[in-house]
Amino acid sequence: MRAVRVDDGQPRVVEVDAPQGDGVLVSVVASSICGSDLHLIDAGFAEGRVLGHEFAGRTPDGTEVAIEPILGCGVCPPCEAGQRPHCDDGPTLMGVFADGGMAEQVMVAASCLVPLPGGIDLATASLVEPLAVAEHALNRAGVAVGHDVLVIGAGPIGLAAAAVLAHRDISTTVSARHDHQRAAADRLGAGAEVADGYDVVIDAVGTTASLEEAVQRTKPQGRIGMVASFWDPVEVSMALCMKEVEIVPAMMYGGVAPQREFDEAARVLAANPEIAPSLITHRFPLDGAGEAFAAARDRAAGAIKVVFDV
Repeated sequence: MRAVRVDDGQPRVVEVDAPQGDGVLVSVVASSICGSDLHLIDAGFAEGRVLGHEFAGRTPDGTEVAIEPILGCGVCPPCEAGQRPHCDDGPTLMGVFADGGMAEQVMVAASCLVPLPGGIDLATASLVEPLAVAEHALNRAGVAVGHDVLVIGAGPIGLAAAAVLAHRDISTTVSARHDHQRAAADRLGAGAEVADGYDVVIDAVGTTASLEEAVQRTKPQGRIGMVASFWDPVEVSMALCMKEVEIVPAMMYGGVAPQREFDEAARVLAANPEIAPSLITHRFPLDGAGEAFAAARDRAAGAIKVVFDV
């Protein structure tokens, strides 16, 4: 079968053996490129790996599913509490520590299957994963109805946060760098006029500059939800201490079925038909892997989310 694997630092379409072993064989319909895929390639961490932790498809009985791509031991206290990223034995993330979903088929643990509600086009269901990331970040940051929220960064995760906030009927402003990102945020119902004094600021960029802006824009004793990853060291100014701003990091997702953050993310996608056309800007077949990854790197040229039609 065909899959996108990183060889010599480049994502290439290759022929690999069909998956075998325990689990449920999922025929992949859609798989999308995450910004972390690009970082992993650049850092040399993805060599020899089939990429893809954002994907969706069908099980042998025809059930349409998104995939929660993280596994834990299943028996330690964090796993029993639905906190698989904190498994005592260490989590396994598909597409990072194990082969992922940029392939025609994937063997998936039954516990990772997320049945999709009606109203979702399976070709867009790889968006459930970034929406689950946003769900987790907003839950960690304690965002509630009545809060005024700023999202810094209008890439896929920032816009996913805006979509989830709109679903929760929470006032949201998005600070975007590019015109096409501002248009997407507007389509999702977010404001564009950035002010100061927000109850919560979601940093979806993860740089010294974005964190400095987050501290500036947050009200005294407010919170910053850090959904971005620090791929490079960042500096924090004294203003963080002077304003007593709390930084709350968030990584991946959790919960226990049927109330996983992944389940809620699927419900958000099903409820708002504007999410998919707002986020998905490019589609490619697997054979177009080189072109697809080049497009994903070029945010200034209009890319937000790049999806493979498998």
